[in-house]
Amino acid sequence: KKPGDDCTRFHVLVGLTGSVAALKAPLLAKQLLEIPVVEVRVVTTDHATHFYDISEVPVRVYTDKDEWEMWTKRSDPVLHIVFRRWADLLVIGPLDANTLGKIASGICNNLLTCVVRTWDPSRPLLFCPAMNTTMWQHPITAQQVATLKLLTEDNLILGVFKGKGPMAEVSTNVDTFKQYIQKHPE
Repeated sequence: KKPGDDCTRFHVLVGLTGSVAALKAPLLAKQLLEIPVVEVRVVTTDHATHFYDISEVPVRVYTDKDEWEMWTKRSDPVLHIVFRRWADLLVIGPLDANTLGKIASGICNNLLTCVVRTWDPSRPLLFCPAMNTTMWQHPITAQQVATLKLLTEDNLILGVFKGKGPMAEVSTNVDTFKQYIQKHPE
Protein backbone atom coordinates (compact mmCIF):
# COMPACT_ATOMS: atom_id res chain seq x y z
CA LYS A 1 0.00 0.00 0.00
CA LYS A 2 1.73 3.14 -1.21
CA PRO A 3 -0.72 6.03 -0.95
CA GLY A 4 -2.66 7.27 2.02
CA ASP A 5 -1.47 8.12 5.49
CA ASP A 6 -3.01 5.12 7.27
CA CYS A 7 -1.17 1.89 6.46
CA THR A 8 -3.84 -0.27 8.10
CA ARG A 9 -6.71 0.92 5.90
CA PHE A 10 -7.39 0.54 2.18
CA HIS A 11 -9.02 3.71 0.87
CA VAL A 12 -11.66 3.20 -1.81
CA LEU A 13 -13.16 6.20 -3.60
CA VAL A 14 -16.41 5.31 -5.35
CA GLY A 15 -17.58 7.50 -8.22
CA LEU A 16 -21.26 7.42 -9.19
CA THR A 17 -22.57 8.63 -12.54
CA GLY A 18 -25.98 9.14 -14.14
CA SER A 19 -27.11 5.60 -14.80
CA VAL A 20 -30.11 3.87 -13.31
CA ALA A 21 -27.52 1.47 -11.83
CA ALA A 22 -26.75 4.25 -9.34
CA LEU A 23 -29.74 2.80 -7.48
CA LYS A 24 -27.21 0.30 -6.15
CA ALA A 25 -25.05 2.99 -4.51
CA PRO A 26 -26.23 2.41 -0.92
CA LEU A 27 -25.75 -1.35 -1.25
CA LEU A 28 -22.32 -0.98 -2.86
CA ALA A 29 -21.07 1.30 -0.07
CA LYS A 30 -22.56 -0.97 2.60
CA GLN A 31 -20.92 -4.10 1.17
CA LEU A 32 -17.56 -2.38 0.73
CA LEU A 33 -17.68 -1.29 4.37
CA GLU A 34 -18.09 -4.95 5.37
CA ILE A 35 -14.53 -5.58 4.17
CA PRO A 36 -12.56 -5.07 7.42
CA VAL A 37 -9.65 -3.02 6.03
CA VAL A 38 -11.67 -0.77 3.72
CA GLU A 39 -12.54 2.89 4.21
CA VAL A 40 -14.97 4.33 1.67
CA ARG A 41 -15.82 7.77 0.36
CA VAL A 42 -18.24 8.53 -2.46
CA VAL A 43 -18.17 11.19 -5.18
CA THR A 44 -21.38 11.62 -7.16
CA THR A 45 -22.31 13.47 -10.30
CA ASP A 46 -25.46 15.56 -10.28
CA HIS A 47 -27.13 13.20 -12.75
CA ALA A 48 -26.46 10.19 -10.51
CA THR A 49 -28.41 11.76 -7.64
CA HIS A 50 -31.63 11.35 -9.61
CA PHE A 51 -31.43 7.59 -9.07
CA TYR A 52 -30.69 7.20 -5.35
CA ASP A 53 -31.21 8.89 -2.01
CA ILE A 54 -27.91 10.29 -0.71
CA SER A 55 -29.13 9.86 2.88
CA GLU A 56 -29.26 6.07 2.36
CA VAL A 57 -25.55 5.83 1.57
CA PRO A 58 -23.73 4.86 4.80
CA VAL A 59 -20.72 7.11 4.11
CA ARG A 60 -20.21 10.76 3.22
CA VAL A 61 -21.19 11.57 -0.36
CA TYR A 62 -19.35 14.45 -2.02
CA THR A 63 -20.79 16.56 -4.83
CA ASP A 64 -19.57 19.29 -7.17
CA LYS A 65 -20.80 21.80 -4.62
CA ASP A 66 -18.32 20.44 -2.05
CA GLU A 67 -15.44 21.05 -4.45
CA TRP A 68 -16.33 24.73 -4.73
CA GLU A 69 -17.23 25.28 -1.08
CA MET A 70 -13.94 23.79 0.13
CA TRP A 71 -11.84 26.13 -1.95
CA THR A 72 -12.27 29.81 -1.12
CA LYS A 73 -8.73 31.17 -1.32
CA ARG A 74 -5.43 30.32 -2.95
CA SER A 75 -3.94 28.21 -0.12
CA ASP A 76 -7.07 26.11 0.48
CA PRO A 77 -7.00 22.42 -0.41
CA VAL A 78 -8.58 21.36 -3.70
CA LEU A 79 -10.99 18.47 -3.12
CA HIS A 80 -10.21 16.46 -6.26
CA ILE A 81 -6.51 16.56 -5.37
CA VAL A 82 -7.28 15.60 -1.76
CA PHE A 83 -9.15 12.54 -3.07
CA ARG A 84 -6.41 11.65 -5.53
CA ARG A 85 -3.91 11.58 -2.67
CA TRP A 86 -6.24 9.76 -0.26
CA ALA A 87 -7.55 6.95 -2.46
CA ASP A 88 -5.77 3.66 -3.04
CA LEU A 89 -8.41 2.57 -5.54
CA LEU A 90 -10.89 4.57 -7.61
CA VAL A 91 -14.04 2.70 -8.58
CA ILE A 92 -16.41 4.34 -11.04
CA GLY A 93 -19.61 2.37 -10.91
CA PRO A 94 -21.88 2.89 -12.51
CA LEU A 95 -19.98 4.48 -15.38
CA ASP A 96 -22.56 5.92 -17.77
CA ALA A 97 -21.94 6.62 -21.47
CA ASN A 98 -21.79 10.38 -20.87
CA THR A 99 -19.03 10.18 -18.27
CA LEU A 100 -17.20 7.52 -20.27
CA GLY A 101 -17.06 9.98 -23.17
CA LYS A 102 -15.91 12.83 -20.95
CA ILE A 103 -13.12 10.81 -19.36
CA ALA A 104 -11.95 9.40 -22.70
CA SER A 105 -11.84 12.95 -24.11
CA GLY A 106 -10.03 14.43 -21.11
CA ILE A 107 -12.97 16.60 -20.08
CA CYS A 108 -13.01 17.48 -16.41
CA ASN A 109 -16.08 19.58 -15.70
CA ASN A 110 -17.20 18.06 -12.39
CA LEU A 111 -15.63 16.71 -9.22
CA LEU A 112 -15.49 13.10 -10.42
CA THR A 113 -13.96 13.84 -13.83
CA CYS A 114 -11.40 16.13 -12.14
CA VAL A 115 -10.40 13.25 -9.83
CA VAL A 116 -9.95 10.99 -12.87
CA ARG A 117 -7.97 13.63 -14.77
CA THR A 118 -5.50 13.96 -11.87
CA TRP A 119 -5.41 10.21 -11.10
CA ASP A 120 -1.98 8.62 -10.61
CA PRO A 121 -1.65 5.95 -13.34
CA SER A 122 0.29 3.67 -10.98
CA ARG A 123 -2.87 3.24 -8.90
CA PRO A 124 -5.78 1.04 -9.93
CA LEU A 125 -8.82 2.56 -11.56
CA LEU A 126 -11.80 0.27 -11.82
CA PHE A 127 -14.62 0.98 -14.26
CA CYS A 128 -18.06 -0.60 -14.00
CA PRO A 129 -19.81 0.39 -17.24
CA ALA A 130 -23.59 0.73 -17.17
CA MET A 131 -25.52 1.66 -20.28
CA ASN A 132 -28.06 0.11 -22.60
CA THR A 133 -26.89 -2.58 -24.99
CA THR A 134 -27.09 -0.36 -28.08
CA MET A 135 -24.86 2.26 -26.45
CA TRP A 136 -22.43 -0.41 -25.25
CA GLN A 137 -22.15 -2.00 -28.69
CA HIS A 138 -21.57 1.32 -30.48
CA PRO A 139 -18.10 1.61 -32.11
CA ILE A 140 -17.44 4.90 -30.31
CA THR A 141 -17.87 3.13 -26.97
CA ALA A 142 -15.23 0.54 -27.94
CA GLN A 143 -12.80 3.37 -28.75
CA GLN A 144 -13.55 5.11 -25.46
CA VAL A 145 -13.08 1.92 -23.43
CA ALA A 146 -9.74 1.33 -25.16
CA THR A 147 -8.70 4.85 -24.15
CA LEU A 148 -9.73 4.25 -20.53
CA LYS A 149 -7.59 1.12 -20.40
CA LEU A 150 -4.57 3.34 -21.05
CA LEU A 151 -5.24 5.50 -17.98
CA THR A 152 -3.76 3.16 -15.40
CA GLU A 153 -1.11 0.49 -15.25
CA ASP A 154 -3.32 -1.76 -13.10
CA ASN A 155 -6.73 -1.29 -14.69
CA LEU A 156 -9.76 -3.47 -14.24
CA ILE A 157 -12.97 -3.15 -16.17
CA LEU A 158 -16.04 -4.93 -14.88
CA GLY A 159 -19.67 -5.14 -15.62
CA VAL A 160 -20.15 -6.25 -19.19
CA PHE A 161 -21.17 -9.83 -19.64
CA LYS A 162 -22.22 -11.55 -22.88
CA GLY A 163 -22.07 -8.30 -24.85
CA LYS A 164 -24.67 -6.57 -22.73
CA GLY A 165 -24.38 -3.14 -21.12
CA PRO A 166 -25.74 -3.32 -17.58
CA MET A 167 -23.40 -2.98 -14.61
CA ALA A 168 -22.40 -6.19 -12.90
CA GLU A 169 -24.18 -7.09 -9.70
CA VAL A 170 -22.88 -5.36 -6.57
CA SER A 171 -21.73 -8.67 -5.08
CA THR A 172 -19.70 -9.44 -8.23
CA ASN A 173 -17.98 -6.06 -8.05
CA VAL A 174 -17.33 -6.35 -4.31
CA ASP A 175 -15.86 -9.85 -4.78
CA THR A 176 -13.50 -8.40 -7.39
CA PHE A 177 -12.48 -5.61 -4.97
CA LYS A 178 -11.79 -8.22 -2.27
CA GLN A 179 -9.64 -10.26 -4.65
CA TYR A 180 -7.72 -7.15 -5.66
CA ILE A 181 -7.10 -6.12 -2.04
CA GLN A 182 -5.93 -9.65 -1.14
CA LYS A 183 -3.47 -9.63 -4.05
CA HIS A 184 -2.20 -6.12 -3.22
CA PRO A 185 -1.95 -5.91 0.59
CA GLU A 186 0.85 -3.36 0.40
